[in-house]
Amino acid sequence: MVKKTRVEALATREALLAAALQVFRERGVTRTRLSDVAERAGVTRGAIYWHFKDKAELFQAVCERGTLPVEALLAQASQNAQRDPLAMVRQLALMALTQLAQHADTQAMFDVIFHKCEFTAELAPVVAKNDADRAACLSQMQQLFDQAVACGQLPPTTDTFLATHGLHAYMVGLMHEWVLNPESYDLAVCAEPLIDCYLAGLATRPPICRPDAG
Repeated sequence: MVKKTRVEALATREALLAAALQVFRERGVTRTRLSDVAERAGVTRGAIYWHFKDKAELFQAVCERGTLPVEALLAQASQNAQRDPLAMVRQLALMALTQLAQHADTQAMFDVIFHKCEFTAELAPVVAKNDADRAACLSQMQQLFDQAVACGQLPPTTDTFLATHGLHAYMVGLMHEWVLNPESYDLAVCAEPLIDCYLAGLATRPPICRPDAG
């Protein structure tokens, strides 16, 4: 009986996350009420509060569904010395774009984050966590670029801070624009040349260390 209850609770949680993603995309996060999500999921409002403290926690859980696999691999990769760090950077970037291209839920999630969300005071905990996660990811990616410099894949004068932020801006820009019009091109097919373009430029003409970098 306990096992069945846990399975049912997990099923209810997944139903709530799926419903929340749909309603957030249709109405925007700010205009969505928890009762709207409960109605879409076919459960009581009390079921939401059993799983989530408030809308901010529900929204954070929706966001995490599409990002955890890439973030987990990045964290693991940055903690261990890589024989081919640029290949790992390439793998991570391709994984992120391919996941977006091939999974409708991930597309919906990024559509909500990019275009259907106003980060009001209500979502302050989400903003704080996202800022912390972003800082951690940037730090982990910079560690891989540092390894690339150390093993000679990038010139010793490479400013790995700028290389990291450049790649991040490039990736966010690609995702943001593609989600606006997914029919414009096949992202899964084009992901490889798009990433290789950035990495090739980085290897041949990287940003040079800033005089004030410390």
